[in-house]
Amino acid sequence: MKIDIGKLFRLIILMVWVILFGRLLNRDYFIDKFEIHESNAIQQNREESYMGIYFQNERIGYLKNHITVKDTVGIEMIQEAVINLNILDNIYPVRINLNAELSHGSLLKNFHLRISSPLYHLDSKGKVIGKTIHYKMNTGKDEVSNIIQLSEAPFIPTQMRGYLLKNNMEEGKKFKIPYFDPITMSGKESIIEYKGFKKELFYQKGRIYMLHHFVENISGMNFSFFLDEKGKVVKEVSPTGFVFISEPEFRAKNIINKGKELLSTISVPAIGTIDSLFALSSIRYRLTVPEETGFVINQDRQVYNENILVIHKEKIDHENIEICSGIDDELSSTLYVQSDNAHIIYQANKIVKNIDNNFERIRALISWVYKNLDKKPVLGIPDAVSTLFSKTGDCNEHAALFAALSRSLSIPTRIVAGVTFHKGMFYYHAWNEVCLNGRWTSLDTTKNQFPADVTHIKFVQGGINEQMKIGSLIGNLKIEILGENI
Repeated sequence: MKIDIGKLFRLIILMVWVILFGRLLNRDYFIDKFEIHESNAIQQNREESYMGIYFQNERIGYLKNHITVKDTVGIEMIQEAVINLNILDNIYPVRINLNAELSHGSLLKNFHLRISSPLYHLDSKGKVIGKTIHYKMNTGKDEVSNIIQLSEAPFIPTQMRGYLLKNNMEEGKKFKIPYFDPITMSGKESIIEYKGFKKELFYQKGRIYMLHHFVENISGMNFSFFLDEKGKVVKEVSPTGFVFISEPEFRAKNIINKGKELLSTISVPAIGTIDSLFALSSIRYRLTVPEETGFVINQDRQVYNENILVIHKEKIDHENIEICSGIDDELSSTLYVQSDNAHIIYQANKIVKNIDNNFERIRALISWVYKNLDKKPVLGIPDAVSTLFSKTGDCNEHAALFAALSRSLSIPTRIVAGVTFHKGMFYYHAWNEVCLNGRWTSLDTTKNQFPADVTHIKFVQGGINEQMKIGSLIGNLKIEILGENI
């Protein structure tokens, strides 16, 4: 499948990326009050294991877990992941390294996380002091530091999770696990359900195994993992289609040159069609959305009732626009939308210099981002400052940079995510909204639209934690185009 990258309405790489990281870094960092330390003790001085990373039954990478028990210091854990992602028939190699020092009871003492891809680099370090994590994060162009307060001391599981099998587990039993996400630098909570001891087919090996099956739900997304009778993780499955299989080193490292193209695989085929779709001022869709996801679809320009969605394109009075006030959340600087950064402030004021009309000021920001960013996938966490310097990014970088520039000028701005239409398919996408005359108005800097066309269907709004919820739609969303709303 060949798509003009300059015209493609980009996939939310962020969503796939964060979900993948979550599995690689064993998201359940902060386990609840489980009696685990004794059963989880590492008996050997060294433990090393490998997992092949598959997408659509093709091996695209591997994950290495290495643990060394040190008598006086504690436990040293090293995780290394190498992945080749096929985006628009181009291969993007990605490398992730996590070094962590643990106590003998597997409590986190400190960590060092590094992520690198052709157009992205992240270096993050953290140290645990009591129930707090003191961290520094460097994206190559900006460095931030902060302290995170936790409710529990952080525990890190290894590939051995025998403790899950020694707590009177019965099929259907559920329990909550608080954890820390080193990507979003935030504490969260997941729910794990035991599905029982069942047969599981490994297509990659052509064999059937008897395994303990668990499903972990986080932000509406279900991840499956399977343990053997000793409690070792032998298989993990993410909702994006990534599968992790326990394998010998020689097999796990035998990465093929080119796996399946990612965007087309997880896009949503459109049911039905209509002429002049992008020119419509109003449209009707029929949506099939998983009930348990809890998306708030009926808001702003979207009217949703009994699976029927109507989208009305906003009308903008170019001469009489008032910027909303009192919306502090959408004006604040965040970890990745650094609206208080000096370079962001300088660039924003330079763009709107000598422009008094509010519509024209926003239009100038949109135009500048659209014209100045080289539209290429950046496999990383989108942050405004790095994007300002690199002048490169997909829809996520466009949305993050615009939000930072706009907020620096005291224009309430939020990042939204959902899908948008392109050549018979709906692709996962991110764009923006600004608050004008008391209501939120859409815009898309990737497509240079203000307001955005009616093929933009919004499911979430907010930062990375909210955008991650999009993952629950993959493979579960159906969209039928019903026609113009008259």
